[in-house]
Amino acid sequence: MNSPPVLPQLTVKAILLGIILSAVLAGANAYLGLFAGLTVSASIPAAVISMAILRMFKTSNILENNIVQTAASAGESLAAGVIFTMPALIIFGYWDVFDYWWVTAIAGIGGLLGVMFTIPLRRSMIVEQELAYPEGKATAEVLKVGDDSSGGIRFLALAAITGALIKFLSTGLHVLTGTAQVARYFGGSTIGYLGTNLSPALISVGFIVGLNISVLIFAGGAISWYVGIPIFSTFFLDHSPDLAALYAAGESAEDLAGAIWSQQIRYLGVGSMVVGGVWALISMRESLLGGIKSGLAQYKTGSAATTSHTEQDIPMNFVLIGIALFVIPIFILYQNIVANFGVSLAMTLIMVVAGFLFSSVAGYMAGLVGSSNNPISGITIATILFASLVLLAMMGADSTVGPSAAIMIGAVVCCAAAIAGDNMQDLKAGYILGATPWKQQVMQGVGVISSVLVIAPILNLLLQAYGIGVPTAEHPNSLAAPQATLMASVAQGVFHGGLPWTMAFIGAGVGVLVIICDEVLKSKGSSFRMPVLAVAVGIYLPLELSSAILIGGLVAHFAAKVHAKRGVDGEKSMRHGMLFAAGLITGEALVGILMAIPIVLTEDQDVLAVGESLQFGGSVGLVVIGLVCIWMYRVASAKSS
Repeated sequence: MNSPPVLPQLTVKAILLGIILSAVLAGANAYLGLFAGLTVSASIPAAVISMAILRMFKTSNILENNIVQTAASAGESLAAGVIFTMPALIIFGYWDVFDYWWVTAIAGIGGLLGVMFTIPLRRSMIVEQELAYPEGKATAEVLKVGDDSSGGIRFLALAAITGALIKFLSTGLHVLTGTAQVARYFGGSTIGYLGTNLSPALISVGFIVGLNISVLIFAGGAISWYVGIPIFSTFFLDHSPDLAALYAAGESAEDLAGAIWSQQIRYLGVGSMVVGGVWALISMRESLLGGIKSGLAQYKTGSAATTSHTEQDIPMNFVLIGIALFVIPIFILYQNIVANFGVSLAMTLIMVVAGFLFSSVAGYMAGLVGSSNNPISGITIATILFASLVLLAMMGADSTVGPSAAIMIGAVVCCAAAIAGDNMQDLKAGYILGATPWKQQVMQGVGVISSVLVIAPILNLLLQAYGIGVPTAEHPNSLAAPQATLMASVAQGVFHGGLPWTMAFIGAGVGVLVIICDEVLKSKGSSFRMPVLAVAVGIYLPLELSSAILIGGLVAHFAAKVHAKRGVDGEKSMRHGMLFAAGLITGEALVGILMAIPIVLTEDQDVLAVGESLQFGGSVGLVVIGLVCIWMYRVASAKSS
């Protein structure tokens, strides 16, 4: 029996469209990241744009659209890696402008390393472990519906309109609040907090990843916000003069809780992420080695030609050679910074080891919570912490380039990790659709190159127009660059003191305890498991995000129970629920990117905001998101036709 023909994928029109979209989305997300400290996943918006444009041609297919979104989403991810780190060099005065060749080299090499680091991870995480990759699933569903409108486009379209409308009312008009939260002082300075984000996209992420992972993410948030913050605010507030001063000045419980989390408690998550990342590599060692060995064996025997196209990665020998070749220019770059062979060699080794470790971690965490919620900043903080300690030992506390060198290491790793998480989402979509992995991996590299060529001029334009970091007389409304500011404080803190090491070590201990619990559950054959990185993500994220993800997981759980009572396949019967969730993510992501346009043009984040008299509080937002959850449940639990 003949196998069906493979659809064209790397066509000229798909490649050109992918290149253009990757550059455009890199620019849009560079501004958003500097302005608000976050970026918007571009996979689904890129897929929607691709379908709209390629329909104009006489022939196009679903795998071409998948190729376009694969390249385009690289622009958003690379922008995140760059703006989370390199502006730190502006903030503490190492750079006056973003040097084109330095930015291009660091971001380009980091991004391409991220692509190559994930190639041996694909089979382990996507095929064998079957991680959810919520945005990858959602992208695949969007593309399938666009290819065959009989598959439930009504649910996708209605949900997309709903998600877009809620996002516009919240982010654009500011009619709805983005969160519903309350915090109070109890018995002095003890803080109690309740809150949830009102994002339909986050609810959808929880729906897609399911109850087990949602519960673990929320449990991590509970460790931070129901244990860590109350204990710190009660017994250790005096240990931090800045936080004690905020309390003495009458700061609200809500704002003080946020400050404690930002300056102290989030480092619990950093510590647990490091432990979780090492453990993830140990747990996946056989799959990783097996993937590398099988890739080399295919190259030697020529068996790749007889392997199904859906299982063909870039040959492993090319991957290993590519990694080795990219290490050389990185070493030269570091040598230009520190002018010390031993230090440059140490920096390069840290970059390679940390790059692979945290690319693996980022790929795994993207499978749990999606790319938009992937705490890349936590990964980068861990890298900069370790790099700074090594450099401190080698260069001394009085080094003038030590903090900058640590940021340079972190920048490469951050770009690699950001691309890794995005790459795995795209490969998940391709796996569902029947795409060829090596073609997607090539296009991810094309997306990296096309976006990195424009990122430095965009950053310099933003620097000149708005300023970055602390406001000045010339730029009174400068872009805050919150993530890069945090990275700068970490690098300088190691050399000059002031980092919460105790929190990081406690977080590492929490990670070890979670691993032990998971191993016990594994030995008993329990269906409920406790992957440590899911808990670590929850510890690091604000509780409002974890709460929203839990709500989505509960909706999926109760809908699946309805199908189980009917004695049918719940996963198949909940396809319309998946489409609904994908639509909510699509609508919110599209508006999130489109909102960047008026903000950039007017230099005003509130450009479309209406008067305060028309703004509703969190209670109205809760009602709206409650209605969305009920609608999602009804769609997901309905009998399939």
